[in-house]
Amino acid sequence: MGSRASVGLILVAVTGFLCSSDAYVFAVGGKDGWVRQPSEGYNQWAGRYRFQINDSLLFKYKKGADSVLVVTKDGYASCNTKSPLVSLTDGDSLFTFKRSGPFFFISGNPENCNNGQKLIVVVLAPRTKAPTPQPPSSPPPAIPPMSPPGGHMPPPPPSGMVPPPGVPSPASPPAEPGTNPSGSNPVGPQAPAPSPSFAQKGSSCSGAMVLGFSGLVSYLVLGKVLV
Repeated sequence: MGSRASVGLILVAVTGFLCSSDAYVFAVGGKDGWVRQPSEGYNQWAGRYRFQINDSLLFKYKKGADSVLVVTKDGYASCNTKSPLVSLTDGDSLFTFKRSGPFFFISGNPENCNNGQKLIVVVLAPRTKAPTPQPPSSPPPAIPPMSPPGGHMPPPPPSGMVPPPGVPSPASPPAEPGTNPSGSNPVGPQAPAPSPSFAQKGSSCSGAMVLGFSGLVSYLVLGKVLV
């Protein structure tokens, strides 16, 4: 009774499949277990699940009356039970997948295998995480414009005029002395004209000197004549 109760608890625990830290345990055949004529074909049952590495299959059968053999593809097709890769005979056999790819299971009884007690399971390859996208590279820093020697920038040309490269702007001709470039009268101070009184005084003085000199000459001449 104790052994039957333990088996019952195991069947309840693994009905469908159990999850154990990202790995699942699948009870082969569901409620039917590993039998000669299941209500659902084993390959049809396996097609409803996705198997990955570290997942396990639980085969439930009567110990001593049947077994589970892991065989090659050819051994699966011919139900060859003579050289299995793995042989499970303990009655509640657990097989864990350690790699991806197809796995072939048959009954240890050739007659049962020929009656459909065999299974193919394809284990998926592990998922690979997509690479983390790299942040966009920052643009290179802008280069400031070069300044001419001395740190002074030349003034911009007048509006509407662009001097050709390499040709200096024409300089304005020098203004003539005493003239204003704009055509107006010279702005500088003029020399003062001579005063009228000063001109008249100069003329009367010259006349008096001439008369006096003439009188002196006449006096001398007359004096000699009289002597």
